[in-house]
Amino acid sequence: MALTFINTNKLPRRAMPGHGEMTEVLNDSLCGAKNVVASLHWLKADDVYRAEAADRHQLVYLMDGKGRIALNGKHYDVAKGAGVYLGPAETAELAAVDGKLKLFILVVPQIPK
Repeated sequence: MALTFINTNKLPRRAMPGHGEMTEVLNDSLCGAKNVVASLHWLKADDVYRAEAADRHQLVYLMDGKGRIALNGKHYDVAKGAGVYLGPAETAELAAVDGKLKLFILVVPQIPK
């Protein structure tokens, strides 16, 4: 199997009004990944990342900054190093506290039983 090195600093960021900026760092076109997509998200004050319920599993990891996450109607303060797993029916909203937040999002499909 070939090894692919991806310099994420050279990937273009896409502005998402109200949701910060993002870039995919792992997908089919970058390295042939068939069943996984990973992305980096940068949030500023007033930006919100929404993880919607879908037929997939999601892992959200806070790489930098402080934030607030809403899960099941409750809000929690989170900081660098925190992570949350979301199953296929689960949702979450994350917002930056103190002006900036960097997230790593990993999405994989639900495996049939």
